[in-house]
Amino acid sequence: MLTVTGALRVLVDPRTEREGDVVVDDGSDLATTLDASGCVVTAGLVNAHHHLLQTAFRTLPGTRGVPMADWLPAMAAAYARVGHDPELYALAASAGAAEGLLSGVTTIADHHLNWPADATTDDTVALAAATVGAVRGLGGRLVFVRGSARDDPDRAAASADAIASRLLHDDAVGGVDPDGRLQVAVGPAGVHSDGEATFRALGEVAARHGLRRRTQANEQVDTAIALERYGRRPLDLLEEWGWLAPDVTIAHLCDVTGDEIARLAAAGVTATHAPGCDVPMGWGVAPVAELLAAGVPVGLGTSGGGSNDAGHLLADARLAMQVSALVGPQLPARQVLGAATEGSAAGLGRPELGHLGAGSAGDLCVWDVSGVADAGVADPVAGLLWASPGRRPRHVVVGGRVVVRDGVLVEADEHELAARLAERLARTPAVA
Repeated sequence: MLTVTGALRVLVDPRTEREGDVVVDDGSDLATTLDASGCVVTAGLVNAHHHLLQTAFRTLPGTRGVPMADWLPAMAAAYARVGHDPELYALAASAGAAEGLLSGVTTIADHHLNWPADATTDDTVALAAATVGAVRGLGGRLVFVRGSARDDPDRAAASADAIASRLLHDDAVGGVDPDGRLQVAVGPAGVHSDGEATFRALGEVAARHGLRRRTQANEQVDTAIALERYGRRPLDLLEEWGWLAPDVTIAHLCDVTGDEIARLAAAGVTATHAPGCDVPMGWGVAPVAELLAAGVPVGLGTSGGGSNDAGHLLADARLAMQVSALVGPQLPARQVLGAATEGSAAGLGRPELGHLGAGSAGDLCVWDVSGVADAGVADPVAGLLWASPGRRPRHVVVGGRVVVRDGVLVEADEHELAARLAERLARTPAVA
């Protein structure tokens, strides 16, 4: 039993707030108490779109301020120089998941797109297992998305089928293990990268295992390539290929029309906003207010280190709030915080995540708002986003288990994780 005491304010969800203690029943007889005096307590943040491998490849020369046509080969060359192996995947995932937990992210959806060209199905399972083990070892939740970027459709489908079959327990439901720590999904990179055969093949795997589907669409570059290659816009293709449906979440959506938003809402699709990637890549700003007004649930993701260079979801929530005024009304802080919690959870099909109400999974963050960075703040909940960019929570709890205490990881040393990744990269430097 975990009790969080003395909170200044508890955010149960974006619409209901109260003051007082929080009690989380994790099924344990061991009583644990966390001091939350001077703090705001929120549900654990849910990063709905990340690329964990890119944590090892941040700020690379040739990847900043360049077109996607130049960015992609620069990243691919870096991966090739370092090589793909379970050790690298585990170290990159450990660093990315640790960064997330230390900034309040209790669940990460890792859309993994980069696979060795000569990898066997067994190889891909080993790489996925290394990522899963790294995140679970720190106490976080992972949604592993078996992605594809120009992969052979049959090989991608065989790999996705094997990953779901071998990594999930036999009694998994909807691609989610019984303890909720691992979920498997599928997701081509987008119509700019993968064709109809890949979308249909991975869709068949999803149907067979009850997995959710995720993809990326309607960044400006995605629209331009779709028009050039097919003479049609990305959402037209996704609809034809069976990928506008309630089990589908689409990231980015910077370049969408009003009619397309209405189609997304009618199809029951959910969206993921990733301003920390879209803005520096020059893709624009998704019309979040318009999507929400149409009834499209919107989550929040950081995307990967190759475009964002950070996995701090609360910082990206702040950015989302700030840039929203460029494409519509300014989004209120509580609404954006809702996107980073319940909105993201909705896109994962995980109603137990992203809130502290009845039926919650017991994931929460304790945010200290008593210091000078929050001095003069009239509304401490809004201040979580507006004030103190880059803030870290005092405590983080996943499933009733404390995984960050007093700003420090419980299961690992963050400096050791960083040093181990640096040592691995130094053996085959990513930059010549």
